[in-house]
Amino acid sequence: MTKRALISVSDKTGIEAFAQALVAKGIEIISTGGTKKALDEAGIPTISIDEVTGFPEMMDGRVKTLHPKIHGGLLGRRDLVTHMEAMNEHGIAPIDFVVVNLYPFKETILKPDVTEADAIENIDIGGPSMLRSAAKNHASVTVIVDPVDYAVVLDELTAEGQTTLATRKRLAAKVFRHTAAYDALIANYLTELVGEEEPEKLTLTYDLKQSLRYGENSHQEAAFYADALPKPYSIASAKQLHGKELSYNNIRDADAAIRIAREYTEPTVVALKHMNPCGIGTAATIFEAYTAAYEADAVSIFGGIVVLNRPVDASTAEAMSKIFLEIIIAPAFEADALAILTKKKNIRLMTLDFTDQSSTQAETVSVLGGLLVQDQDLIEENPADWQVVTKRQPTEMELNALTFAWKAVKHVKSNAILLANDKQTVGIGAGQMNRVGSVRIAIDQAEAAGKIAGAVLASDAFFPMGDSVEYAAEHGIKAIIQPGGSIKDQESIDMADKYGITMLFTNVRHFRH
Repeated sequence: MTKRALISVSDKTGIEAFAQALVAKGIEIISTGGTKKALDEAGIPTISIDEVTGFPEMMDGRVKTLHPKIHGGLLGRRDLVTHMEAMNEHGIAPIDFVVVNLYPFKETILKPDVTEADAIENIDIGGPSMLRSAAKNHASVTVIVDPVDYAVVLDELTAEGQTTLATRKRLAAKVFRHTAAYDALIANYLTELVGEEEPEKLTLTYDLKQSLRYGENSHQEAAFYADALPKPYSIASAKQLHGKELSYNNIRDADAAIRIAREYTEPTVVALKHMNPCGIGTAATIFEAYTAAYEADAVSIFGGIVVLNRPVDASTAEAMSKIFLEIIIAPAFEADALAILTKKKNIRLMTLDFTDQSSTQAETVSVLGGLLVQDQDLIEENPADWQVVTKRQPTEMELNALTFAWKAVKHVKSNAILLANDKQTVGIGAGQMNRVGSVRIAIDQAEAAGKIAGAVLASDAFFPMGDSVEYAAEHGIKAIIQPGGSIKDQESIDMADKYGITMLFTNVRHFRH
């Protein structure tokens, strides 16, 4: 019996050559719509769907392949006499190959001016139905959803006269991944459209971006998947210009660093190690901002990640080239800067679009047996809403420094304490089990660097008692910003008044675990 292939593709990459090769092997082609037109124009003989079904395409192509003569030809089991008898009785011919990819729903909803009607019209129904039918019957049917698989199918047909069961199984699994991802995009689009905030089913889909050599440690396997709907301001969308492939830890650190960089509009440089900033600097120029970030902690920046929110010029590149850095991320690199930095073989140089930093994407964190989902910590705060709870009011310089520090401390692992002036961080205490421990670390760092004078202190959460305020006061701190909200707030306020400290409550907590 002559074998048949049903071909209907939106992505026509390589389809003419593949169809021609099938015809050369004596396989008949059934096709539809634009695919049939393309194959006919290429001189490849085809059979139209309506010749098979005896029923015309209708409703602007919405109904054409949803017919027993199509799905019977796909689903009929060749090893069951009853199935074959039913097919013969009803004039259903077997279909042995299905080559289908789907309406471009993803590409449609990514268009900035997409309408709901356009999105709905690009929900493919017949395509997924044929793919699922063929994939279910992979014992007999070869189903191809990705042009990259044309070659392996042709190779096996040439060598064996048919595809192997192992290949058919692999391609069937790929089909179900593909249709699941396609449906997930549709489900998420419609869920957002109706404003459902906590759907009873969470459908997420990602595309493999990069296989990683290993995970956090060399004995852990890992891979990097990117959101199926690309986000411009994300490490997944950054373009690598130079250096080694990113590692698992590189990606985590780079993500943390670009989150901090988006807090600042003025020229800013963020240096980061192990998910915590080690130096943040702002200034009138990006060179001065880098200098401030470097001098904030000239020891910890070694081997770190540096993010700059302005193009890298030659002078800044020269300064950065003097130390070992893992990654440098910026909107662009001037030609001279690139020439300087690419002399280092392994340093990763990456560009990122800083023009659109908006994001409504929820954060997800895996736990054993489940997934936590939350909004990103993107709340907009207005310093005018902050409350001075002490007798002394902040000076203008102190208020500027407190504002700078408050933007930064939200990105330090809790318990978080950050010391800063109005242009740079000077001491950071991160991830301690008690808050006064973080205070001690931050102050020790600032004092060791000779930068404690004039520094202000930011705490990501309230002080449970007055000991942290007292310790800070004993080391010269004169201004503190914190959320407030402790049952012992008054103890901290009284301690601040005792030492002439100005203290502001923001009423917003910024834990980061």
